[in-house]
Amino acid sequence: MREPSFWYPARRGSTPLAARLLSPAGFLYGLAGRVRRANTKPERAAVPVICIGNITAGGTGKTPLALTLAERLIARGEKVHFLTRGYGGREVGPIRVDPAHHGAEDVGDEPLLLAAAAPTWVAANRPEGAAAAVRGGAGLILMDDGFQNPSLAKDFSILVVDAATGLGNGRLIPAGPLRENMADALSRANALVLTGRGHAGDGIAARARARGTPVFKAIVRPSAPSDFGEGPYLAFAGIGRPEKFFTTLREMSVELADTVSFPDHHVFRESDALRLLVRARELGARLVTTEKDAARFTHAPAASARARLAAAAAVLPVRALVGDIDGLMAQISDAVARARRR
Repeated sequence: MREPSFWYPARRGSTPLAARLLSPAGFLYGLAGRVRRANTKPERAAVPVICIGNITAGGTGKTPLALTLAERLIARGEKVHFLTRGYGGREVGPIRVDPAHHGAEDVGDEPLLLAAAAPTWVAANRPEGAAAAVRGGAGLILMDDGFQNPSLAKDFSILVVDAATGLGNGRLIPAGPLRENMADALSRANALVLTGRGHAGDGIAARARARGTPVFKAIVRPSAPSDFGEGPYLAFAGIGRPEKFFTTLREMSVELADTVSFPDHHVFRESDALRLLVRARELGARLVTTEKDAARFTHAPAASARARLAAAAAVLPVRALVGDIDGLMAQISDAVARARRR
């Protein structure tokens, strides 16, 4: 879905009418989450569990951070398996993602990206997913999302916040972008990572530091130098913050003839693919998109417009570059060691 504009008002401190009218529903949403967490006894996995989540709906750079941490952990000899819900897919699981046979309609787009880096499990029931991962050889489970899910005990939880947008209007869904109250989230976070540039996340960073929670800064950047050749390009994206992708391309000096935004996790139809192909031809431009968007073209019929779009579009892979990655990895290593001693 597209985020309502009143979630992130242009003037700081203002409260649009829609947000005020929806605040009672937001209160009930938050109360339901609190009741669920209070009445759920988390199950503990047989291996350490590291969770990377966010407090807001929408893109914060959570998946690029998960991929970065997985690469570091694997380099240290850890048998990392990802565990995720698989938003947008029809599989309930537990099921191990097989990119050769599964498409985004089966398991969601993010699990396909994760599966390229490490074994990945999709499971609506997180404890069952963790148990399946352990049976499949996991020595450590890295959860992409699930911060608000109380069913599986976490040994280390990282809260990811977009530094440019912060917590928006500070209200709970549907009145604002928050999945839960900030104080509740910080009480369970072992580390806070601010992604991108900006000062909208300074308030939550100050609150985290006051609690003794370490704060790290990161930027999402291409994982390797990319040469797309001469432009111009038509860039398109259906992610939480499409403009962040377009800004990254501009910072790489990629000439953009036009940009097209879609809602997060958008399922591309034939009409969407045709529109993009025709528009690129009109502009005399090449196409470029994100890894997440490209994953949604997996297994498109060979004669379809989506398959032609997949063949024509350049793909920009990204990872999160953490300023003090050694400090964050030290925190994670300590948590993993404590979990294994227990």
